[in-house]
Amino acid sequence: MEANDSSKSHEGVPKVFSLKEVSKHSSSDSCWIVIQDNVYDVTNFLNEHPGGEDVLLGQAGMDATEIFQIVGHSMDAHEMMKEYWIGELSDEYKKFKKDTE
Repeated sequence: MEANDSSKSHEGVPKVFSLKEVSKHSSSDSCWIVIQDNVYDVTNFLNEHPGGEDVLLGQAGMDATEIFQIVGHSMDAHEMMKEYWIGELSDEYKKFKKDTE
């Protein structure tokens, strides 16, 4: 998937999405999920997900953070997520704060 090319604005800043925008992507044709305020387009991962596509489609267009954490994913899964990252939630929808230096 070529998410990295389209996930940045022309200034190299991550794209920012509202929950309303994410909610429009809740089908097998376009499946987005939110995990810890990050937005992932997992459409191309549906057939590869070890738990089956229904697991992802059940969370499509929504914040899947809680279920993602409950299931407990490997470090490999966390690394793999980077491939599907397309941006982040706008500040008004964020539940997790980034560490500040």
